[in-house]
Amino acid sequence: MTSFPPALIRGYKEFKQGRYTLESKRYEELAAEGQTPEALVICCCDSRAAPEIIFDSRPGEIFVLRNVANLVPPYTPDGEYRSTSAAVEFAVQSLKVKYIVVMGHGRCGGIKAALDPNAEPLAPGDFIGKWMELLAPAAESVSANALMTESERQTALERISIRNSIENLRSFPYVAKLEKEGKLKLHGAWFDISSGELWTLDPETGDFRAAPED
Repeated sequence: MTSFPPALIRGYKEFKQGRYTLESKRYEELAAEGQTPEALVICCCDSRAAPEIIFDSRPGEIFVLRNVANLVPPYTPDGEYRSTSAAVEFAVQSLKVKYIVVMGHGRCGGIKAALDPNAEPLAPGDFIGKWMELLAPAAESVSANALMTESERQTALERISIRNSIENLRSFPYVAKLEKEGKLKLHGAWFDISSGELWTLDPETGDFRAAPED
């Protein structure tokens, strides 16, 4: 019989003896009263860009939605199984979050796949290829720019995808309504894995600017 991953067991022991011990009261309150996070963070599955670590958040502070390349599809109430849309619906309609942050990151594998549509699928179903079709028009435009280097194209599409997801969020009627009423704010962010820098999207100019560190 295969044993549970040893590294995860070691991590659990450290958590139970460390952070859980320090914040046991907090966990008890969350268990009894439920969660009331102010922010929904939509981010990538990439193990190097965990929002709970980047934002040094306490338990219950942020509601996290992770998928390949932090994409949000347009509002499509077609009766299909849509986990991303379901999570957005729950965060906005049930948890009443005040902020939605779409956070991309450098060296994203999903974005790399979008820039190379001729790459061999990882499996017959090609779920990644189908998912990344959400960015196909932008990916084709960026790929066609011969004056950019490969890394520049990668970073450009990573940031464009954040803007794209924010616009798709606005296609959800309740998101658009609450944003218009000033009850919900939409933000973009991009995390540089190599330097640890966080860049935030300026809502007025659309530019990304380095977040203050002090």
